Amino acid sequence: MNIQALIELFLSAIESAQTSVATSLYAAIFVGIAFLLVGFGLFREYRYWEIQKRLRAVKASTTSNTTEGIELESFSERVLIPMGRSALAGLGRMTPGSNLETLRQQLVMAGNPNNLVVIDLLGMKMLTGILGALLAGLYTFVVAKMPMISVISFSLCGFLIATYIPNFWLKGKIKKRREEMRRALPNALDMLTTMVDAGLGFEMALLRLSDRWHNALTQEFERMLNEMNMGVRRVEALRNLAERNDIDELRTFVAVLIQADSLGISVAEILHTQSEQMRLRRRQWIQEQANQLPIKMLPIIAMFILPALFAVILGPAIPVLVDTFSGL
Repeated sequence: MNIQALIELFLSAIESAQTSVATSLYAAIFVGIAFLLVGFGLFREYRYWEIQKRLRAVKASTTSNTTEGIELESFSERVLIPMGRSALAGLGRMTPGSNLETLRQQLVMAGNPNNLVVIDLLGMKMLTGILGALLAGLYTFVVAKMPMISVISFSLCGFLIATYIPNFWLKGKIKKRREEMRRALPNALDMLTTMVDAGLGFEMALLRLSDRWHNALTQEFERMLNEMNMGVRRVEALRNLAERNDIDELRTFVAVLIQADSLGISVAEILHTQSEQMRLRRRQWIQEQANQLPIKMLPIIAMFILPALFAVILGPAIPVLVDTFSGL
């Protein structure tokens, strides 16, 4: 009996040792693959950034022969930011490119925040995915002490979920920029109407507006003027403006301008009419938001105000009711 117990104890020790060795081996393989992917991306970008560095040096040497008036870039601009963009670009080239056009359109609608391009956004998605997988794997392996199959499964789920974090950030940027343009459009139309009535042409009025007022809407107007200066027809530049931003009010304004240009109607009359309609639409939107406030306040009233009122009103009566019913 004692020999059988010793044999069973020895077998259980061997099984536990094999399990721990397999778990450590899987974890080491997973972490090693992650580091290899990051290193591979950095290695692919090494030559590119060497060429960029040489080009910047040549450009700096040809721009001025002296060092007077030249402002030296900071350490972050010279080293950290290029290394970060290099890592993002390297990781971005590892991701599938099936939705490149959609991401490119979303970046344009967001105003290209921080001068990001599609490859940088894909790198951000890959980086957040790797970090999410590592965090999920470490939590399930170290804290929860789950089996290796569960660790791998949670790591994959963490990778898939974390890759969508840059998408949510980009959609927030798009929503914020659309709201900024929607709020600025009525004021921009008023200023354009005033300048056109003063004798300026439509393009010159847009140029003056872009020089004196800086926001997302005037940036789009300036881009439209640049396209027209490069040879794009006025109608095509207006259509590109509407397609880049996908705002109902701006689409209506562009459609009316295109129709007026084809029919030969005065731009001043169109601007007067559109300005009045934009003001009316903005007033209706404000009234709609104000009418929604009572409904939005109902949950707050039910959760915070009504319990306090009940406590103040019915609180003093509770001891009396308790004494009354306890005597029965």
